[in-house]
Amino acid sequence: MKFAAFIACAVSACALATPAHAGEIYGGVYDHAVDTPFTLDTQEGGADVQLGYRLDPILPVVGIEPYLFGSVNSEAGGTDFVGVGVSRKFALGPLYLRPGVGLVLHNAPTSRANPATGVRTDLGSRVLFEPEIALGVAIAPRVSVEASWVHISNARLFNSQQNPGIDMIGLRANLKL
Repeated sequence: MKFAAFIACAVSACALATPAHAGEIYGGVYDHAVDTPFTLDTQEGGADVQLGYRLDPILPVVGIEPYLFGSVNSEAGGTDFVGVGVSRKFALGPLYLRPGVGLVLHNAPTSRANPATGVRTDLGSRVLFEPEIALGVAIAPRVSVEASWVHISNARLFNSQQNPGIDMIGLRANLKL
């Protein structure tokens, strides 16, 4: 619960510290620990609530937008995390594609194994990579919705022995300030 309060305070402080005319806030609900080819079963589940703030582009010509966000898992003992990264929005007619990459700090156990197989399922490092991709559509001048995939893992860079990772798939809404 302390971690959830930390996430809420960090996101709120960053959002309140910026001018009201800049950036965008976003939030969504995700299915936690979705089985994909990029992950192993971490014995987690539930839903995630993610909240974040995306700044205006730092290089307007290139369109790279820094972001910070937090994610809280609904299950006791599930992995929560906070992160920072950059994303870029590419127009595809009425739709857009938004890939991003960042780093997260998480609170998952430092040592964990699947009891049935003995395979390690801990994430291997406190700091993880966070690639993501979203497909979105504007539904009003300042509002858009996105279907997104968020992945966290160590990419075997911090621990060459294992890399289970966690995938989250869900929907989020964005509000330009």
